[in-house]
Amino acid sequence: MIIEHIAPNITLAYHLSLTNKILIANNYFAQNLFMKKIFSLLILVLCLKLVSFAQSDIAAQYGNSITGDGLKKQLKIIASDEMEGRETGTEGQRKAATYIESQFKTFGLTSPADLKGYQQLYPLYQDSLKTTELALNGTAAVFGKDFIIPLNTNENGKFKGKEIIFVGYGIDDVKYNDYEGLDVKGKIVVFFLGEPKKDGKYIITDSSRSSEWTYPGITKKLAAAAAKGALGAFVINPRLESFTQGAVDNGKKTGVYFPRNNGDVKQINYALLSHDFAKNIIGNNFDTLLKISRQTLVMDKQWAVEKKMKAEYTFEKFRTTINASNVIGVLEGTDKKDEYVFLTGHYDHLGKHDGKIYYGADDDGSGTCAVIEMAAAFAKAKAAGRGPRRTIIFMAVSGEEKGLWGSEYYSDHPVYSLDKTTADLNTDMVGRVDTERKTGDSLNYVYVIGHNKLSSDLPVINEAANNKNTQLVLDYKFDDPSDKERIYYRSDHYNFARKGIPILFFYDGMLKADYHKPTDTIEKINFELYEKRVRMIFYTAWEIANRDEMLKRDIPLSEGSR
Repeated sequence: MIIEHIAPNITLAYHLSLTNKILIANNYFAQNLFMKKIFSLLILVLCLKLVSFAQSDIAAQYGNSITGDGLKKQLKIIASDEMEGRETGTEGQRKAATYIESQFKTFGLTSPADLKGYQQLYPLYQDSLKTTELALNGTAAVFGKDFIIPLNTNENGKFKGKEIIFVGYGIDDVKYNDYEGLDVKGKIVVFFLGEPKKDGKYIITDSSRSSEWTYPGITKKLAAAAAKGALGAFVINPRLESFTQGAVDNGKKTGVYFPRNNGDVKQINYALLSHDFAKNIIGNNFDTLLKISRQTLVMDKQWAVEKKMKAEYTFEKFRTTINASNVIGVLEGTDKKDEYVFLTGHYDHLGKHDGKIYYGADDDGSGTCAVIEMAAAFAKAKAAGRGPRRTIIFMAVSGEEKGLWGSEYYSDHPVYSLDKTTADLNTDMVGRVDTERKTGDSLNYVYVIGHNKLSSDLPVINEAANNKNTQLVLDYKFDDPSDKERIYYRSDHYNFARKGIPILFFYDGMLKADYHKPTDTIEKINFELYEKRVRMIFYTAWEIANRDEMLKRDIPLSEGSR
């Protein structure tokens, strides 16, 4: 019995001991497994750190290939006598485009598949007057004395009318309407250029900035008159009493200009009148109305004038089309090749006038050569198997000095998806020291524009790249909404920004000294600072091209337009 009782206890003890051993073993393996996981995680973090450091070291390796000597070598060609100031639509501009294309080819960049070569051509027009006539009540007006017809805002045509009606500033807007209560259908309208203010602010914008009724102004007013059924228009510039010889000459032949697409908006023809001739139409109230317009005051309806007067207008011109171009080189990415980073700078300048070449070494030879040398650095990285994940588009644009023509054309006729374009880094004047900058960092700064617009990723990436590699002072002065110079709207990045693409614009601040003068020459360039700035832009581009995600588009652009 005792034996019978002892045996089960021994068996139970044995099983308990075995269970404990299993539990201890399981606990040991569990702890081991946990430690292995922790260890693996640490290894992963370390590897990521090493990869990050390696990427940074790789970026530095190729960033260091951008040198002052290399930039100078390029700039000596871009800002040379041979390029004749690179004015858009001239042989000098075409020579510069050919040279930039040759550099892109040398580096191994490809041309866009949708283009026939490396140049995106866009049309410019030059108009010459063939014939024009204007008569009131059968009396012929004298071209150049009584009227001129701006060639680039009139098309071939004629009109005849028996009634002429004064419509103030010719504005049709919910906040201010000159057409209220007036019937202009089948009549010829007469209006002043400009728009009214109240209490020192423009009525339409409720600010110190004018609206689109001032710029583009005339085309908007003509479209409004056409929509109301007017036959044609007579326009008065309150600041232009009579016509200068330059205005008369421009009425006979224009320089080249960019044909902006107004879509299907109907336009009417017009003549610009001298003040003496305008008095014949408006009558005794003309001097009072002129004073009101010069003071940008409201045109009260009491001044409305409508006359029975026969007017006949005929206009014909001859148009020549001249091509300008953007030069585009492509470095295809790897796993994110269908996303794009743009590096831009304008290669045009002011050309040659009165025997003097406007070299544009800083504006924007410096930005053009920055794009070329960054293209060379990225191409070296790709050749060594270290190419960017995203495709990088290197684009030198023309027409910037004329009104951002080339970048406007590209943004309206994109070669690559704008939705898949993660950023544009634009470089316009980075070779000199701002003569107005009086702070101690004047040899170690760059103005950065756009850091607080469109994407919250922009300052984080740019500042990190700068802090690690170049330690420049990043000055955000021109991002101030009250910036009177409106720098944000004055270079090619703006045409990307208006399409919602995040941008950064790098700039040295030169608005005085040699700005837009023949003395903007290569001898004025600070190549040590120039090199440092371009390297910083390169490192910023490297990070944007290789990060996992496209830049966020989380800040609306809400500060107006050009």
